[in-house]
Formats: sequence, C-alpha cells, structure tokens
Amino acid sequence: MIVFADVTKRFGKKAVLDSISINIKKGDLLFITGPSGAGKTTLLKLIYCSERPDAGHITVADWEVSRLSQRGIPELRRNIGIIFQDFKLLPNRTVFDNVALALSIHGMNPGKIRHYVNEVLEEVKLMDKANLFPQFLSGGEQQRVVIARAMVSKPLVLLADEPTGDLDVDNAKAIMELFSKINGKGTTVLVATHDETLFQGSGYRVIYLNDHYIEKEYMG
Repeated sequence: MIVFADVTKRFGKKAVLDSISINIKKGDLLFITGPSGAGKTTLLKLIYCSERPDAGHITVADWEVSRLSQRGIPELRRNIGIIFQDFKLLPNRTVFDNVALALSIHGMNPGKIRHYVNEVLEEVKLMDKANLFPQFLSGGEQQRVVIARAMVSKPLVLLADEPTGDLDVDNAKAIMELFSKINGKGTTVLVATHDETLFQGSGYRVIYLNDHYIEKEYMG
C-alpha cells in the first residue's frame, strides 16, 4: 500500500529523513513516533505530496508519488484523508458544511452529499451537532469533526498528525478507539505522535524515528 525506498528529505543542507525504508501493507494501523524534530510530520507530508523527497522512491497504492506530476496530485489526495493537529475547521461553517466541503468541491450532487455526511457524522457520534459552528464544540468534538471530514470521501489511507495533542486522556482514548474502528473497516491508518500511551500495549506496529533515521521498529 505505502512503500518508502531509501527516501531522503533535506531542508537546506540538513537531512530531516535519511535513507528511510518502510513497507506498510493495506489495512495496517501504524504509529510513527520519536522526539520533536525527528521527521514525523515530514514523513506524512511526503505521502500526500506536500513535500517531495530529495532521493529515493515513494509509492502509495498505484501512485509513484516521488515522480507524480502536479496534475496528478489532486487525484492522489482524493484517496488520502488528512487529520491535522490544529483542526483547520472553517469557523463560519457548520459541522455539516465543514464535513461536506470536499464533496461539494468535487461536484457531488446534494442528495449524495447529505447521505455521505450524515453517514459519517453518525459514525463519529456527532449527528446532534450537525448544525452547530465549531466554536460551540469541545476540543474532542472538534477533532471528531476533523476525522469525519477526512473520512467522508472514503479514502484508502488516513494520516493523522498528533491527533490527540490538545486533548485530555479520555478524549484521546475515544479518538484512538475511533481510529481502530476505521482501520477495522479496511482503511490503512498512520498516526504520528510523541505520546507513547496511545500505542503502549495496543499490539500495533510502531516505528521510532530519531536523528533522521528509523532507530527501531516494534509492536506496541
């Protein structure tokens, strides 16, 4: 599903990732961890072409990402759900409209949009909040809106960058349970986090980045 083959990424003369090789199978749930500055976010950005590698090859499903033209990037991204740490919700749009936005941009008819959005809001237990604006939601609820927005187009891959960084323990646990449920339906999920409590005892695969390299790989 996702393969990194000897991938190096530099910013200026500094290597953020150096000769990284990873093979992630379809349907995996994988954690990427390590200290701040280890390259966790950069690794995710390389997957959806927000950054390009300086060396090596990256493939995602049928896309040769490291060689993808600018014209091909939107098609790739339609198959990748992205969850940012800072939510990036539109404050002047309701929960429903925030989730529906990507489908509207792609020209889906309103009936299908309503069906898909209601389906995913039911999944994240936010149907009763559909007409509220983000500022009236708790942090945990806002993060669930972000997850719903990422999942509404039924992507092959879900990428989450520090998804529980601003949440309390109970909300963080609820978000991880939601990721496990999403993964159980066949979506490949990658979670970048510095919080070891999210994967300790989980039984999921963990990649530990340090000093630009994969220092170790183990089961949580």
